[in-house]
Amino acid sequence: MTRIAVLGGGVMGEALIDGFQRRVTPKPVIVVAEKRVERAAELADRHGVVIADPVEACAGADVVILVVKPQDIRGLVADIAPSVEAGALVISIAAGITTALLEASMPLANIVRAMPNTPARIESGVTGISAGALCGTQALERARLLLSSVGVVVEVPEGLQDAVTAVSGSGPAYLFYLAEAMMAGAVELGMPADTARTSVVHTLLGAARLLEASEEEPASLRAKVTSPGGTTAAAIAVLDSHGVQQIMRGAIEAARDRSRELAGA
Repeated sequence: MTRIAVLGGGVMGEALIDGFQRRVTPKPVIVVAEKRVERAAELADRHGVVIADPVEACAGADVVILVVKPQDIRGLVADIAPSVEAGALVISIAAGITTALLEASMPLANIVRAMPNTPARIESGVTGISAGALCGTQALERARLLLSSVGVVVEVPEGLQDAVTAVSGSGPAYLFYLAEAMMAGAVELGMPADTARTSVVHTLLGAARLLEASEEEPASLRAKVTSPGGTTAAAIAVLDSHGVQQIMRGAIEAARDRSRELAGA
């Protein structure tokens, strides 16, 4: 039976635990290291996982998932490296942390860098994965299968991981930001808050599903909604006057640059 050590029991750690328990067969043994005592007890009660310290969690683990903040990764790896089994799969979701850095401490492990996003909580995430230089093909495929339990998995060269972080890792926040603004605008126009929420949420859901189902590019779909001189055209004109597309590109670049900075933190 597969033993998976999850080091970090925050939102993403719990999303992965839930996905593994729901989708991975045979059901793995999951050992969680979480420094917050109350949170560890909550995870044990909710998911039936074993709680251990990081070194104990890694001992005998087939898979180790590093779900900690980038600034904490170096200290954690220094502690656990002697306990990580030769040939184990180590998946890091710490933004900006390279596989080379991890391989320097764990040269006998198969290192995979991954960047999931928060819709993984409902098995609708997107995870970009990149294999380290010493990672075998079977280990990479194992990482793909495990992470597909929480959504879609795309393989990218590691040099694009900062872009993945900026686009899909941070991307849900961009959409939530847009939804927040749309709901506020609807309320200002007189809609009750609950009606505004329902209208905005299902507009975004429907548009996303149409984009997924269609072979057309977003610009083409937008044009079909935007009749010359109509209401949508008036709204788009305001967005264009404020350079919203350029602002969005700048935001993505800023997120990418911060991911790069974290690599040297």
